[in-house]
Amino acid sequence: MQFEDQQAFASYLEPNETLTWVGRPPRGLLFRKSDMIMIPFSLAWGGFTVFWEVMVYNSGAPVHFLVFGAPLVLVGLYITVGRFGYDAMKRKNTVYGLTTERALILSGVFGQSVRSVNLKSTNDISLEQRPNGRGTITFGAPYPSRSFFGNSGWTGPGQQAVPSFELIENVGSVYRMVQAAQRK
Repeated sequence: MQFEDQQAFASYLEPNETLTWVGRPPRGLLFRKSDMIMIPFSLAWGGFTVFWEVMVYNSGAPVHFLVFGAPLVLVGLYITVGRFGYDAMKRKNTVYGLTTERALILSGVFGQSVRSVNLKSTNDISLEQRPNGRGTITFGAPYPSRSFFGNSGWTGPGQQAVPSFELIENVGSVYRMVQAAQRK
C-alpha cells in the first residue's frame, strides 16, 4: 500500500476498523466494450450537428437556428472526445480502500466524494476477472442500462453508478479479502 493512498482514508475510518488494502484504477485513456456502440453513435451525432450548424450559417437562416444547434454541438463534442478526458481525470483522482468492515471509494473531478459499502449487509458482490489478473469487483446489482453501457458513465437518468473497484490489479486476491471481511 502506498503511504499517501493510506493517508487519504485516515479521516474516514471508524475506531474499530483497519485498512487492509488500498488500490487504484488504471490511469490514462481507456476504451470499454460500450465504446463499440458509443464511438459510432458519437461520430454520427457530432457529424450531424456540425453539418446542421454549417448549413444554417451558410444559408443565412435566423440566428436562433444557430443558437438551437450550439448545445447539440457541445453535447457531440463531449460524447465524441470529452468523455474520455473526464473518465481519465476521474480515475486519476480515485482511490479504493478495503477495511475490515467496508469498501470505500474516494473519487471526484471537481471535489472529493466518498462512497462507503458495508460488507456485512451487502449480499450482491460480483467479480469480473480478465486473463491478465485485472478485474472489477461490483458491490450491488448493476442497473440494466449500466450493463449495456459498461462503466462509461451513462447510467441513465437519476441513477448513480453501482460502487465498484474498477479494473484493479490482482482482483482475485482482493475479492478473497472482501469475502473474508464478510465472514467475520
